[in-house]
Formats: sequence, C-alpha cells, structure tokens
Amino acid sequence: MAEMAGGAPATEVAASDPDGFDGVRMTWNAWPRSKIEASKCVIPVAASISPIRSFADLVVLPYSPLRCKPPCSAVLNPFCRVDFPSRIWICPFCFSRNHFPHHYAAISESNVPGELYPQCSTVEYAIPALVSGGDPSAAPSLPPPIFLFVIDTCVIEEELGFVKSAMRRAIGLIPENALVGLITYGTQVQLHELGFSELSKLYVFRGTKEISKELILDQVGLSAPGSAPTPGFPKGGMSQANGLHPAASINRFLLPASDCEYTLNALLDELQIDQWPVEAGNRARRCTGVALSVAAGLLGTCLPGTGARIVALVGGPCTEGPGMVRASIPSYCFQDLSQPVRSHKDLDKDAAPHFHKAVKFYDNLAKQLVNPGHVLDLFASALDQVGVAEMKVAVERTGGLVVLAESFGHPVFKDSFKRIFESGEQSLGLSFNGTHEINCSKEIKIQGIIGPCTSLEKKGAFCSDTVIGQGNTTAWKICGLDRSTCLTVFFDISPSERSSQSGIPNPQLYIQFLTNYQNSEGQIRLRVTTITRRWVEGSTNTAELVDGFDQETAAVVLARYVSFKMEMEEEFDATRWLDRTLIRLCSRFGDYRKDDPSSFIINPNFSIFPQFMFNLRRSQFVQVFNNSPDETAYFRILLNRESITNSVVMIQPSLISYSFAAPPSPALLDVASIAADRILLLDAYFSVVIFHGTTIAQWRNMGYQNQPEHQAFALLLQAPHDDAQMIIRDRFPAPRLVVCDQHGSQARFLLAKLNPSATYNSAHEVAPGSDIIFTDDASLQVFCEHLQRLAVQS
Repeated sequence: MAEMAGGAPATEVAASDPDGFDGVRMTWNAWPRSKIEASKCVIPVAASISPIRSFADLVVLPYSPLRCKPPCSAVLNPFCRVDFPSRIWICPFCFSRNHFPHHYAAISESNVPGELYPQCSTVEYAIPALVSGGDPSAAPSLPPPIFLFVIDTCVIEEELGFVKSAMRRAIGLIPENALVGLITYGTQVQLHELGFSELSKLYVFRGTKEISKELILDQVGLSAPGSAPTPGFPKGGMSQANGLHPAASINRFLLPASDCEYTLNALLDELQIDQWPVEAGNRARRCTGVALSVAAGLLGTCLPGTGARIVALVGGPCTEGPGMVRASIPSYCFQDLSQPVRSHKDLDKDAAPHFHKAVKFYDNLAKQLVNPGHVLDLFASALDQVGVAEMKVAVERTGGLVVLAESFGHPVFKDSFKRIFESGEQSLGLSFNGTHEINCSKEIKIQGIIGPCTSLEKKGAFCSDTVIGQGNTTAWKICGLDRSTCLTVFFDISPSERSSQSGIPNPQLYIQFLTNYQNSEGQIRLRVTTITRRWVEGSTNTAELVDGFDQETAAVVLARYVSFKMEMEEEFDATRWLDRTLIRLCSRFGDYRKDDPSSFIINPNFSIFPQFMFNLRRSQFVQVFNNSPDETAYFRILLNRESITNSVVMIQPSLISYSFAAPPSPALLDVASIAADRILLLDAYFSVVIFHGTTIAQWRNMGYQNQPEHQAFALLLQAPHDDAQMIIRDRFPAPRLVVCDQHGSQARFLLAKLNPSATYNSAHEVAPGSDIIFTDDASLQVFCEHLQRLAVQS
C-alpha cells in the first residue's frame, strides 16, 4: 500500500499517445461475460470515444462504405471474415453473409481494399460529389459555415470596447466565404440587416415575452410564399417549403464575410451600450432568452441542415422575459445589485422559483437548435453570474463551446474567442451537423452517452433498459464537434439466448462507432472506428480483468457519472458513494488477509486509482461549496466533453518542480513539494499557476536575474513561464495564468489543490522552507489507511 499513499504523478502514467490509434479508451479492456460478473467489477463497463480526433496516419477512402444487410448495417472492417473465391464477407456483429458488389471484383488475398487492412481499424470515407457530364464547373459548391453573433449591450463602456475589439479581430480571421450575421440586445433585441449598407437598418423585438418563429419571420419579411436558393449554397440545399420571398431572402441578414466586413466594422463603431434607463444600484434589464430565440428561429427556419453556430457574448444575468435568472428573493427587489443571484443552497432548497422555468425554456431552445443541426456557443464574461447553469442544457445538447471569464478584456476570453476562428495548427477543427451511431456484438446493450450530444431516439435490440445520460437509442445527434470532443458510452452486458445456444461462444466482442459529419471545409465525411476486446470466462479469471483495467479512464468515467447523478438525483451523497465504490473495488481486487490492514497489497494496475478518487472527492465536480451554480455547470460541461488525458488533469492536476539542483521534473501533488528555493508549475486545467518559493521570490525582487553573473537564475525564472505558455497555447478554453509567491494572497490557487500532509496540527513535521495548509481535511496518507482498514473487513 506504500505505492498507493505515495501517489505517483499522473503525468508519469500517461504514455505518449494514451488514446491509441482509434481514440477509444475503456474502463475494462477485457470484459466479464455475464451481468453478475460485470456488477462484481464495481467500475461500470464504459468506453470513451473521440469521434473525429485528428492523427497523421488516418486513411481517407474516396468512395462509399460497404454495409451489411439491414437491420445490422455495420460497415465492412478488418475484423470481417472474407471468402475471396466466393466474393463473400461475413459480418462479425450479426454473422450475416454478404456478397461484394461488382466494383470489388478485383479483390483477392493480395489485393484488398483499404478498409480491410488490419491497421485500418479507423478509416474515413470522403464520398465524392457526382458531377453531371464530367464538367467540374457543374459540381455543387460546398456549404459555407455560418456564424450568427449575439452581443449583449447591457455592459459598461469599457466592456463594450473589449467586445468590439474581439469582434474586429474575429471578423479578420473568419473565412471569406463564411456567412456572418449580427444580433445585439439589451432590454430589447435588434436584428441587423447587413445587406443594406447605405443605411444602418435593424428590426427590433420586445424582450418581455417569448416570440414564436412564425412571428419572427413575419416581422422581418421572410414569410411570403415562393422561395429562391441562397447564393453560396448548393442547389436544393435549402428547403423549397421554407417560404422565403425572392426579394427578401435571408441574405439580407447573413452575408459572406468578404462582402460585409466594412458594414460590420461600421456597425461596431456605432454600437453603444443599451440606452434603456436603469436606476442606480439596480441590474440592467437584459433579455438574453429572447435574443437567442430570435437567432434560433431565424436560422432554424431558413437554413436547416447547414453548419451554423450562434456565438453568444453575454455580460450578465437575464432579467427580462423567458430564461430569467433569479434568486429566492421576491421578484420586485431582484433588480437590486445588492441581492445575490441564486446559489447552490437556493437550488437545493428549491428556493429559486425561476430556475426550473428557465431550464425548461433552454431545453425547448435546445430542441429547436438540434432539429436543423445548429450550435449554441456561449462566451460569458462577468463578475456576476450570467445563467450558465440554466443555459447548460442548450450548450451541451448542441455540442457548443463554453467559456467563462471575469471580463471581456481578460486573456481567458480574448485568447479563447480568437481560437475558434483560427486556421492551421491552432485550428480547433470545428465541424458541424454530425450523427453518431454504434453497432455492437449481440451480448452487449447500450445504456446511453454522457457528453455533448442528443438522443435521436433510434430504439433497437441494442438498447438497455437501464438509461444513463442520453439513452434509449443507438444513434445520437452532435450538432457541433471538434478534434477534442469526447463521448462516454455506458454498456450493459446481457447475453442473449441465441448466443448461449450457438455452441462455442465467440471469445471476442466487437463495437463499431460511425460518425457522419461536415468538416470545417464543408465536406461530408464518415469516420468508422471498429474495435475488438476479449471476453473473460468465469469469476476465477480475475488476472485478465486486472490486466485490462485502465485507471485513468475509470477515474474520468466515475467523475462524469457522479456529476450526472448529482444533477439528476436529489439528496445524492457523492462523497459517500465514491467512498463505498472505492472500498468495494479494493476489497474485490486487493490481495490481503481478512481483518489485517497491514497485509493489504494492491495490483499496480490499481495503485493510482485511490489517489484519483481522493482528489476527485476534493474537486470542484463534487465539492460545490465556494463555487457558484454557473461555475459548477461550466466545470461539468468541460469535464463531459474533453479527452481522458485532459479530464485527468481536471481531477488530479500535474505539478512540475524547477530548481538549481535538478532539471524540471514531475513533483508529488503534496504540500511537501513546496520549498523556499524551488519554483512550482501547477496545471489544474482551468488555471495554470507559477509559484515561487520565498528565497526565489526574494532574489527576483532584488533583481539578481538582471545581473550578467546570474544568467542561470534568469533562465530558471523564465523556464516555467515558457512551459506555461505552451500549455495555454494548446488548450481550449484558455486557462487562467496565476503568478504568485509563497505566503502571497494568490498562493491559495496552488495550496487548494495540494495534499494536506502538513497542516496546522502537524507543524512540527514541516521541512524548513516548506509550508502548511490550514485545513481539517484528511491527508492522502490518512485516507489510504482508512481505505485499507475498511477494505479488509470481514
């Protein structure tokens, strides 16, 4: 148990590419054959899949995939058995025999198509467009991406200046063919007509009540009979039943960036803070809900099935119309700035009467956005709460991005906002309008997915009776996805009668993930990932199970599952549930003598898992105290959508030590790692902290780094800053950079994440130059001692 208490840094555990070639990681890489054996494993059988993760060796095939006969419809893959003389392939999922079509006539053992190569378990199909008559000019043009900006003007002059600056930078980065639109709002909503550059022209909507799509279209003149295709879209790309008037098309509001750059910049120059009078000491009357309704109604009716993003820049809570964010106080005094916005305590006591109404409004908005395949991105920048907790359902169901910052002038907002429009290496690879399907072996059923997607309610034989997240389906809609998008799929093991009667059971199980999406260039792609794992027979074969356990994936899956249960179940005690799960796991897979804690030994494949659970119990995902509902919602949205590697850093931050005595090296996430002559770099995902020991800080304040003879000290000071910038550059959202000194006020950003092995109760054990943490929390050592004692109990 010494390994467990010591706690190796998570960075040492991860391999160079832990997600592997397929971008799939599983809690168990060998699966128990029965439901009872699966329940004894304690940790759910689950997989994390990054549907469109980019990697260098991806094979792109320029033709349509070959599918098994319905209802299976699995795609041809390297695990299919092929009878070359008969030109037949056997599906590993349903065992159906399928004939190869005529264009596969040349197939042989020495001439196989790309999708049958053993190393091509993940391939992508780029289906070519049919060109009539062979004329390249007749090929349909690719649909351009659409960005509809929704800007809050109920902010102070300085904040609006930051917004204008960020918008001008974004307009310069947006692809020239991308369509751009603008909505501004305060107490009322203004839809700007960009196609009328001679004069600033806009349509105003009242912010006090919800507006139907029909009323929106009628008011802006888009409900007349007849239609005309929108320039820049392929013929037939817009429904002829939309009822667009030829002379009053959507192009008045959405124009290519190259055509409206001057108009947009002129509008930004004229843009002023909301002129509606606000009494001193009161909150502004802000109608965020109506503004987003207008944006969703406009895009959904006029441009269904096209890649569109609503980019909302919100500077405070919605206080007018649908989606209001209010506290437990009477509504007449809510506008008073001295009254706080609803807290976790209010939500627990059901003392925030508008919360459920607002969540229901955004749930309906999510459905309105999901049907045409559109995305809601939220950039919330305010010292006050803005309602991220209420909007979470709309952002997450549409696969939108979310950034929470203190100000529109803060680097967290500025750097993150710029990233979504950048191309090249810094590009996020934003893709649109995706669907995700799963095929699996007969013995497996799907419970659901936790992540940025929505159920398409495609029920079938593979749907489990137990539902987790978006369940009761084998297909999901992902309106917005990018290279880091990650989904967590929960499985049920339920051997069918057919599989048990078929004689010798298949030792392998198979799962296939199919993701259809429109990439950032507008091309339609199908990514197919097929994986196989071994079944483990009987309860005595625990060695195989143990060897296939992925403790990083298991920790992240439990974090997502616990966060989900905390939102769905009232009175759910997450800490107690995690403790019981960990005790059961150690009791099941540990090696010990009954009632003898000193005899407890745990397999190396489980050795870091208790440390992950210790940090998860103390993390912002489980401990909501000292976090607002907005912050908790923000943390959970990112936990549910990021890769396993990134999510592990959220749960258990990494710590690097810099000193004269040794090169930069990983350090224990423990208060004992603090030393007067050492610099620490903490990566806690949402923040990056550079922490100087007292001696280092004193030398720096005396300016030693500026003296030629102390060049080594200057390099030591600079090294963590260079490494921090590398972390910040590659991450979205951009983390907050905190530079602090030992015993300084901002040292709390580091101390809050460290194991409290030295507290005010154990000051005599502290090494000279180190630090103590003022807390009553148990240390990792005490936690592990309790765990050992409880795990070995009879």
